[in-house]
Amino acid sequence: MGRTVPSFRPALEHEIESWKDFRRGLRPDEQKIFHKLMNYARIHADAGSLSARPMLSEVLFIAFAIEQEKKIERLEKRLEELEEIIEGKD
Repeated sequence: MGRTVPSFRPALEHEIESWKDFRRGLRPDEQKIFHKLMNYARIHADAGSLSARPMLSEVLFIAFAIEQEKKIERLEKRLEELEEIIEGKD
């Protein structure tokens, strides 16, 4: 029997490719950010393949949110560390 649902990774790449006209309309520095975001989706492809979401763009957006939240948490932790250093010097 054949598969009725395409494998997730090729489907993800197809979804990313479908954004090429949007990407082309971005400024060069924004295109770099766009590329980084698409790589976030690729990083989370294993989780996406398990999600059984009907719209791949949902997987893209949640992957973006997860990676951005991780970055925010790292920055908050670093800020707290720097505040402790500053407070210790008073």
